[in-house]
Amino acid sequence: MAPPFTNLVVQSDILVCCGPGGVGKTTVAAALAVEGARRGRRTVVVTIDPAKRLADALGLDDLTDTPRRIDGDWPGELWALMLDPRSTFDGLVTRYAPEPGQAETILANRFYRNIAGALSGTQEYMAMEKLFELHNDERFDLVVVDTPPTRNALEFVDAPRRLTRLLDNRLFRLLMMPARTGFRAVNLATQAFLRTIGKVVGSEVVSDAVTFFQAFEGMEDGFRQRAQGVQDLLKSPCTAFVLVTSPRRDAARETEFFAEKLGEAGIDVEALIVNRMHPRFAAVEVVSDPTLAPLYRNLSDLGRLSDGEEAHVAALAQRVGAPAVRVPELETDVHDLPGLARVAAHVFG
Repeated sequence: MAPPFTNLVVQSDILVCCGPGGVGKTTVAAALAVEGARRGRRTVVVTIDPAKRLADALGLDDLTDTPRRIDGDWPGELWALMLDPRSTFDGLVTRYAPEPGQAETILANRFYRNIAGALSGTQEYMAMEKLFELHNDERFDLVVVDTPPTRNALEFVDAPRRLTRLLDNRLFRLLMMPARTGFRAVNLATQAFLRTIGKVVGSEVVSDAVTFFQAFEGMEDGFRQRAQGVQDLLKSPCTAFVLVTSPRRDAARETEFFAEKLGEAGIDVEALIVNRMHPRFAAVEVVSDPTLAPLYRNLSDLGRLSDGEEAHVAALAQRVGAPAVRVPELETDVHDLPGLARVAAHVFG
């Protein structure tokens, strides 16, 4: 049993599972969470994917944005939830509103209702917020995050920095200006800018936007500080990034790309889990019996396939710079706790 994989759930506070789509990342994240509960941790697993993959892997009908406790034969606890970006955004507005009634004004604003779930990157940033919230929730001491596929996961990692850039952007400050000075006091250039937008999207939209930013005044610092806190948390020693992949060439290339991007962000990969490996066999001695010849050819082909996969994995682990563990292709899909326990057994020995 490789000690690094045991340490994943024993010593970490946060496990972030990343990787290409279609490699069983959600199943592996759920298996890590089950192992955390088995080792006495109060574990919560959260998925960013709106599909029901995590619920299916846990054998549940559905999940909501509220942590749901899952009973099992373990000394710790296991909880699960599915991110709801809109409710998370609403919660942030309520938390950071400095004046009574300010949150209600924003939540009822048409501009806010339209953008809360539609802005590019909203889902990824709200996932970061949910991660921060769960990390500070005294009910849990281990948070496992199931991220979306690689490209979206990169937005997930970069979300705090992008929010900070938005708050410091000249356009944002320009839109905030009417809120701080009153629209009539804004210079002619700003008024002309807003009128131009109004001709494109409608004056009511502009009015709603100005009202929104007026209500938003005083909350920027809270969002900015929270974004910095999330960014620090991602780079903290208590957070471990786990790359989940498969032995396919395209998946290996995408995994290597993701590892490089994490490195550019100053984040190390702690472990590599390669899922759905084909089995390896000892050398097969071909016999003269013609009725068995097709079987031996199939075994020989499978042996060459597994040898090729092992070569890909060994090279990938070296390039990523993290220990690798192999999880074989199972005969059935994982859709319950015993299935997750089987996956965890391959990861942890």
